[in-house]
Amino acid sequence: MANHKSALKRIRSNEAKRVLNKYQHKSTRSAIKRLRELTDKKEAEAMLPSVVSMLDKLAKKNIIHDNKAANLKSGLSKHVAAL
Repeated sequence: MANHKSALKRIRSNEAKRVLNKYQHKSTRSAIKRLRELTDKKEAEAMLPSVVSMLDKLAKKNIIHDNKAANLKSGLSKHVAAL
């Protein structure tokens, strides 16, 4: 157990951040899955910018690596273009 007030505060803030990061990461993964399941090109093209934005936000906050975000965006773009 932590001995300092600042360490206790750090534990609380880390837990709050962990929960928020987990929520955002899971939401993004679900959005990616929904985009990949779409068969209508117009719907997919409309949804792509929001998913790309979610990926960029995760990469900016270091929840996922920049290169992983780039690879996912590239793959999704190819998927949408192939519809």
